[in-house]
Amino acid sequence: MSDLLPAGPPDVLFGAFDRHNFGDMLLPHVLDRLLAGRPLRHAGLAERDLTPFGGHRVDTLARIAAQPGPPPAHLIHVGGEILCCEGWEAAVMLLPPVPAAQAATKLGVHAEARRAWARAQLGTDALAPYTAPPALFPASTAILYHAIGGIDLDRREAGLRAEVLDKLRAAAGVSVRDARTRAILAANGIAARLVPDAAALVAALFGDAIRQRARRGEPARALAAFAHGYLAVQFSADFGDDTTLDTLAAGLDRAARASGCGIVLFRAGAAPWHDDPRVYARLAQRLSAPPLLLRSLDIWDICAVIAHARAYAGSSLHGRIVAMAFGLPRLNLAFPGQAPAASKAAAFAECWESAGAPGAVTAAQLAEAVDQALVLAPERLAAVARDLAAEAGDGLVLP
Repeated sequence: MSDLLPAGPPDVLFGAFDRHNFGDMLLPHVLDRLLAGRPLRHAGLAERDLTPFGGHRVDTLARIAAQPGPPPAHLIHVGGEILCCEGWEAAVMLLPPVPAAQAATKLGVHAEARRAWARAQLGTDALAPYTAPPALFPASTAILYHAIGGIDLDRREAGLRAEVLDKLRAAAGVSVRDARTRAILAANGIAARLVPDAAALVAALFGDAIRQRARRGEPARALAAFAHGYLAVQFSADFGDDTTLDTLAAGLDRAARASGCGIVLFRAGAAPWHDDPRVYARLAQRLSAPPLLLRSLDIWDICAVIAHARAYAGSSLHGRIVAMAFGLPRLNLAFPGQAPAASKAAAFAECWESAGAPGAVTAAQLAEAVDQALVLAPERLAAVARDLAAEAGDGLVLP
């Protein structure tokens, strides 16, 4: 990383760490370390206290902007697929599950009604609200986008796309985590550096604490439950139809028999439209041997379970990146009906993965992909982890 400026006006870290999602909550911890010694504020769209889950106390960006005192030196957008997160999606994911379901049922697919509702919920007219309006802070505040994603930006509604591109053109610096996003921006005249997702640093920065974490609580129970190790498995509620669950169960049974591993299920997000324990319970009924369900939603417990697995398989990109950081075999599950190559996990793997490592696969390809992942040389996986961490550590550049 470049030399940091001395402590002075605060830096604001802005992102979707105002809701329970593993990767979004992990990223600001990494930036906190990279910016150690600088005064920091953590901002989202909603005021939240996620410290009970290992996250941060988060203020709203609008409230931080309105407070007296010196303006931030830097406003840093902290990773994630924020370029394609619409206001409607953001607003629903910030609700508790029951109101979220009620809003989805009431508003259905009516775009204008959803947009008006989102404006009322979030207090902003932004179509892509996790991208900050340049006018919110004085010109002295440098607006940065760090290791962000947006692989579907060119297919999004024209108004949202134009808004995002205008904001990026006004930024002092833009880096992206995959070549697809960089190509979309380049086609629109925006130069972006290619930088690994900041979670690639989790082992380098927090490895000792995560290994200590595995000695107690639910991570320790997972290690004790399976003498020959376990597969850390996660998938969102999108996989909850009976046919997909049947396919996943068959694949996990075959992978468990072939490897001698048990199955540990964990949730990488408890926000609406993320992971659902009821879906996991239905999967467990289909498996030949009972899995262990990690009930903890603490992000450090989740890191510990991934870090001590024989392999990771799931729909969470950050589950994969944490496994990469610890030099473990990994693969992603493409969402049902999605071409695996079209996923953000595949886009990330294209840039940063070891040769031969599976990227994103369908549920039907799960067992074969686990076999493929488990035969990768540990030395090669460790080298990828070191290289990725080195590039991620140099990726945050402050003007």
